[in-house]
Amino acid sequence: MARFAANLTHLFAELPFLERFAAAKAAGFDHVEVLFPYEASATETRTALIMNGLEMALMCGPPPNWTGGPRGFAAVPGLEDRFRRDLDRALRYADVLKCRNLCLLPGPARGPEARETLIGNLRWATARAPNRAFVIEPVAEEEAPGDFLCDFDSAADVIAAVAAPNLGLLFDLWQADRITGDALAAWARYGPLARHVQIVGLPDRHEPADDGFDHAGFLDRVAADGYDGLIGAEYTPRAETARGLRWLADRG
Repeated sequence: MARFAANLTHLFAELPFLERFAAAKAAGFDHVEVLFPYEASATETRTALIMNGLEMALMCGPPPNWTGGPRGFAAVPGLEDRFRRDLDRALRYADVLKCRNLCLLPGPARGPEARETLIGNLRWATARAPNRAFVIEPVAEEEAPGDFLCDFDSAADVIAAVAAPNLGLLFDLWQADRITGDALAAWARYGPLARHVQIVGLPDRHEPADDGFDHAGFLDRVAADGYDGLIGAEYTPRAETARGLRWLADRG
């Protein structure tokens, strides 16, 4: 049976951040993910997790520069020192939160030098924290113009080049659909690299139900292929979050 994680960056956004944990638990989730948890202290977030019997499935790093800088820079030549300094901060957060996966963002950079920068930074990160699971995510060009990881082939190439046992793929259903036009075919090809999976309604990024895509079939295929990790629910609810959770009850 699939195990789901509520993405608290998007779900229960009608509530203050630290109140979303209790709402996720009440809705039936045992795991959560938060893209950028850095605005709250790690101690506050860890307390919210413990008080509600939740585990942290995923967060992103390095921390973004909220004053206008890029949210990711792992592939940006010349920012290697900043990547390493800021990644240490992300690792401290992840350790406190006991977070399962840390997604590293490449940022806006293209070309051979960007590729080598990303590979070098990922080799450093995976060696720096050998017991930490890292993932990278291809993102559609329309969502992150100029981002290095704009297709799945690039992600697979980088994962192979780094060749670290603690680096894998974040397979996001919406990104797969936008990038390839065939999310199921993308899973068939790249699913073996997946360490974390995220589902979402297609093509509008709302609840994963009643949109013409066979979500149940996709989840069954993921399970049949041997994936036993968590499934992140990363979508924007059409209305109040709890009103759109029928899909979760149907998979329970």
